[in-house]
Amino acid sequence: MAENKFLKTKTVYLGGSGNVQRIGIGGDEPITIQTMWKEGIVGVKDDKTRLEKIREEIAELKMLGCDIIRFAVPDMASAESFIEICKITSVPLVADIHFDYRLALKCLEGPVAAIRINPGNIGARERVEAVVNACRDKGAAIRIGVNTGSLPKDLEAKVESGEISRAVALSETAAREAAVFDELNFDQFVVSMKASSVQETIESNENFASRFNIPLHVGVTEAGPLITGVVKSTLAFSHLLTEGIGNTIRVSLSSSPANEVITGLEILRECGKRSGGVKLVSCPRCGRLGFDVHGFMNRWQNELLSLKKDITVAVMGCVVNGPGEGKHADLGIAGAGEKAIIFKKGKIVKTIDMKDADSEFRKELESL
Repeated sequence: MAENKFLKTKTVYLGGSGNVQRIGIGGDEPITIQTMWKEGIVGVKDDKTRLEKIREEIAELKMLGCDIIRFAVPDMASAESFIEICKITSVPLVADIHFDYRLALKCLEGPVAAIRINPGNIGARERVEAVVNACRDKGAAIRIGVNTGSLPKDLEAKVESGEISRAVALSETAAREAAVFDELNFDQFVVSMKASSVQETIESNENFASRFNIPLHVGVTEAGPLITGVVKSTLAFSHLLTEGIGNTIRVSLSSSPANEVITGLEILRECGKRSGGVKLVSCPRCGRLGFDVHGFMNRWQNELLSLKKDITVAVMGCVVNGPGEGKHADLGIAGAGEKAIIFKKGKIVKTIDMKDADSEFRKELESL
């Protein structure tokens, strides 16, 4: 067997301050799943109702399998609200900082798990050093975020002249930033190199992983709406994960955080990087429509995926193929007309009125 040309990474730790869960990234730690909060948080500090709603939504994301959540912090009011949010959850939260290093310093007054910065737009080195020293004192980690829109001018010129590829430029930019952190004797950082191109994302991460043992946050930036984003992320992640590259992932979608988490979890499962949990099987629906598969899945998907059960659930559109195609499922449901059937391992156990489908399904689910 050929020797793996990609280096095993060191371990970087997030969280551990206050009630925040401590999570390792890299080394022998499992691959973690991240998402990003989609709404502004200005004013949350003084709004208990909004704060409680955010706490509940974070808890739901955690149940779905989310390990880390990133929040945009564009101003000081957001930083103050972010601190309060960090206090009400055990999930490690990351402050996403651009341009103003003082926002990072402010966030570090609370139990923040990590700071995401792009050193290229933070400014002078002493500002980066101030953030690094504050993270060191606080025990917080840093993510160096590099993307195609923030390449140094000399590397951008080489890309435009055809001397190097954009993927190599991304990797070299990350290497330069990592060198600054090494000079500051700070090793609790991960790196991300993101492009909207699948191939550039793959090549930049391969290039970096062949030279450094720094944990990698993998993602395709600006991946697009749900379908486009899922396709791009799946292609990039499956390639890299199969090579052993990637220690934490974020599926970037123009969709909900829940859909980002669910997609990430499914990619990890199909790549053999996660096991257990509820596996969902459902038919795409056709002209034989007997059961509202789409409606049922919309009502049940998040709850099912949140369960700590190692089972397969099948939701099929009709009784023609339902029990047969779902014969390996621990629990399944299908329907025709005004009746629904519930089956286990391909055998029908109940025939019920369609109006009772959800309640009867729940009874059988709880019995497993």
